[in-house]
Amino acid sequence: MSLEEKINNDIKTAMLAREQEKLEALRAVKAAILLEKVKESGTGALDEAAELKILQKLVKQRKESAEVYTAGKREDLAKKEIFEAAIIETYLPGQLGQEEVEEKIRQIIAQAGAASMKDMGKVMGMAGKEFAGRADNKMISEIVKRLLGG
Repeated sequence: MSLEEKINNDIKTAMLAREQEKLEALRAVKAAILLEKVKESGTGALDEAAELKILQKLVKQRKESAEVYTAGKREDLAKKEIFEAAIIETYLPGQLGQEEVEEKIRQIIAQAGAASMKDMGKVMGMAGKEFAGRADNKMISEIVKRLLGG
């Protein structure tokens, strides 16, 4: 079952259960997928990597919004954003822990022959493909900088 089909089924379930907050989050995911399908290709199909990228972007947006709301003392709005981020994260594959990510990055650095911060772009490109949807890019970037001596 594709992500889009799963989202559609969960939208129906949320409607029947009258879960309004969950429904809003799921509709946002569906809208983002539809927009990307129209934008990316006339075929109307997305591969799994593109779907994961969309989900990660939506989660990141929700978390950033929650931080802004919290800073502005709007806990009610922050809670809503955090709830939506949690709903969307359930569709992402299991996230890797920091130790697992660091181990893989060490392997990538060795494989790429990277020695300094000049090689960060090459390492990040390889890491992006390796961790697609399974690790936060911010965490990956911080680990790469630390390991390359930046």
